[in-house]
Amino acid sequence: MSRIRVTVTLTLQLMSMSPVCHIIASAMLSLTNISLRRGRKVLIANASFQVHAGQRMGVIGANGCGKSSLFAMLLGELEPDDGELGLDPKDEIAHVAQESPHGSGSAVDYVMDGDRELREVQLAIADGEADEDKPDLHILYERMEAIDGFTADSRASRLLHGLGFAAEEYTKPVKEFSGGWRMRLNLARALMCRSDILLLDEPTNHLDLPAILWLERWLKRYEGILLIVSHDRDFLDQVCTRIAHIENEEIHLFTGNYSQFESQRAEQLAQQQAMYTRQQREIKHIQSYVDRFRYKASKARQAQSRLKMLERMEQIAPAHVDSPFKFHFIEPKKQPQHLLGLTDASVGYGDHVVLDDITLNLSAGDRIGLLGVNGAGKSTLVKALSTGSTVLSGDRVLSKDTKIGYFAQHQLELLRPEHSPIDHLRDYAPQDREQDHRNYLGSFGFSGERIFEPVEPFSGGEKARLVLALMIRQGPNLLLLDEPTNHLDLEMRQALSVALIEYSGALVVISHDRHLLRSVCDELLIVHDGFVDRFDRSLDDYPAWLKEQDEKLEQVAAKWQEVPVRQVNKKQQRQEEALRRQRLKPLYDKVKDVEKKLASHRKTLSTFDKRMTDEAIYTDASRKDELTQLVKDQAVVKSEIESLEWEWLEASEELEKHN
Repeated sequence: MSRIRVTVTLTLQLMSMSPVCHIIASAMLSLTNISLRRGRKVLIANASFQVHAGQRMGVIGANGCGKSSLFAMLLGELEPDDGELGLDPKDEIAHVAQESPHGSGSAVDYVMDGDRELREVQLAIADGEADEDKPDLHILYERMEAIDGFTADSRASRLLHGLGFAAEEYTKPVKEFSGGWRMRLNLARALMCRSDILLLDEPTNHLDLPAILWLERWLKRYEGILLIVSHDRDFLDQVCTRIAHIENEEIHLFTGNYSQFESQRAEQLAQQQAMYTRQQREIKHIQSYVDRFRYKASKARQAQSRLKMLERMEQIAPAHVDSPFKFHFIEPKKQPQHLLGLTDASVGYGDHVVLDDITLNLSAGDRIGLLGVNGAGKSTLVKALSTGSTVLSGDRVLSKDTKIGYFAQHQLELLRPEHSPIDHLRDYAPQDREQDHRNYLGSFGFSGERIFEPVEPFSGGEKARLVLALMIRQGPNLLLLDEPTNHLDLEMRQALSVALIEYSGALVVISHDRHLLRSVCDELLIVHDGFVDRFDRSLDDYPAWLKEQDEKLEQVAAKWQEVPVRQVNKKQQRQEEALRRQRLKPLYDKVKDVEKKLASHRKTLSTFDKRMTDEAIYTDASRKDELTQLVKDQAVVKSEIESLEWEWLEASEELEKHN
C-alpha cells in the first residue's frame, strides 16, 4: 500500500468559539512528508494530512505507534526528522498538562489561568490602575470586554461544574484535591483556553460517565481544530468527524467516526483472503459459545444477550482480525450456583458509611455493570465483595468453591519492578513449561525478549495487560473488575470484550467504557446517594436518567417546603435530606456570592458618583484626563453591576422556586 501524500493548507476565519470569541486574522497548519523517529525506530514516515476548522479528528493506533510524539511535535516539544511543519505562531494551541498541579491557589483561579490573554489583560489593567501616568487604560477595558473577561469567573465555574466539581470546591486549594481530580482541573484549564487548536490525549481517563457525557457535548460545540487520542470507542463515535489511523509508519485518513472507520477498515481487510478466513474462524468461535448454552434454561438470558452481541461482533471482528491480542479465560474448575452475597450490609471506612442497606447476591452466570458518578461508592462496594475489607456491618457470605479474580488500578503498583513478566507468571503457574509461558504471554502482546525484561519501565498499558494476564491464569469463577480498560488501547479493549463475552463465570464490572458495559453486562446497578439500586433501563437511557435526577431534586425540595413535618422512614429521610442539601447548597452559594460582588461594585460606584459631583473637575483644565478616566471607570462599573443584577435575579428566582 502506498503512503498517503496529501498537501494541507488550513485557514481559520474569525471564530466565534463557544463560549467566547478568539479574534484571529488567519491561521495555517500544514504537515508535509513528515517523519518522526524515537531513537532508531521510525514512528511515522513521509506523512501528510489535512484538517480544517470545525473538524474533530480522532488519532488512533497501537500503543507506541507515535500518537503522543505527533502531539509533541505540534506543541513544539519535538522536531520532525524530515518534512515540513507549517504552524502560524499566532495560533493558540491548548492541551492538557500531564503533570499534577500542586499550587495553593483556588480551583477556579487555576482554571482561569488557562486563558493566557485574560491574565495578561488583567495584569495590565492592574498595573495601569496603580500608575496614574499610564494613558489609554480604556483600551484595556475594551479588550477585556471583547474577550468576555468580565464573565471569566462564571465560565470557569461552568467548566468545573460540568466536570463534576461541587460548588463548594471551586474555591478549594488545588493541592487539596486527589490526583484524579487534579487531572480534571488540567482538562478544565485546557478547555478554558480560547484556542484555535485543541489537543486532547486520553481526556476520559480520569472522568466518570456523567462527566464524559458532558465533555462530549462541549467538544461538539468547539469550532477550532480538535485532535483527540482516545481508546474509548463510544467517545470517539460521539465526537469525531474524521479518523487518522497510524499503522506501519503511515497515517491513513478515514471520513466519519470510529465505527465508520471500523466498517471501512473491515472492508479493506476482508478483501485479503487470509484475513477473511481468520475472521470467519473468530465468528464461528463466538457462535459455538452461544450454541452451547442457548437451549439451557439456566443460561437462556445469557445466551440471548450473546446472540445480540454476535450480530455486532460480525460487523466489528474484521477490523480487528490482525490484532496481536488473542486470549481466552481459563474454564473455572468449579462453578457453584451461589458465589457471594451481602445481606443488610453497610460499607465504608472507619466510622464513615459510604453505602447502606445493601443486599446483593451473586450467582453463576450473573453479569453486572455498576453505574454511578466518581465518589458514589462503586469501588468501595467492589472491595466489600472482593475481600470484605470495607464491610462495616451486615453479613458477607462467600461460597467455599468461589474463586475471585479482582482487578483494580492499584494492583499495577503491586507488580515487583525488578521482575519480568515471565517471573510473575511462574509464581502462578510453576508447573507450566517455558514454551507454555511464552505462548500465554504472547496472547497478551508480550513476545520475544520482552518477556524477560523488568516491568519497572513498562507503560501503564503494558502493566495493566500483565495484571490481567496473571488474574486470568488463576481460573476465577467470579470476576470483579474496577476500570479494567484504563491504559488499554483499542485493540486490547476489543480483545478483552471478546474474552469476557465468552467467559462462563460471573462478573461485576465498573467501567466508563460504554462499549464494554454494553457488550458484556446483562444487568446494571446504579450506585447513588448512599444506596445501591437496580437500573431497569438500558445503558443508552443513562443520560436521560441523570436528567431525571435533577428534576427529582427539584420535586423533593418543593415537597420538603410544602410538608415540613411528615412521617418518613429512615431511608427516605436520608435520601431527601441528601437531595435537598445537594440541590440547594449551590443556589445559596451563588446568591450569596453575587450579593457580595454587587455590594462591592455599588460601593465603588458610589465613590465615583461622589467624585463626579465636584464642579472643579469640570472647570479645571489640568484635571481633564482625570475626568475622562473617571467617566470610563464609571461606565465599566455600571456595566458590571447590570450584569451582576441579572445574574442575581436569575439565581434568586431559581432559589425561590425551591423554597
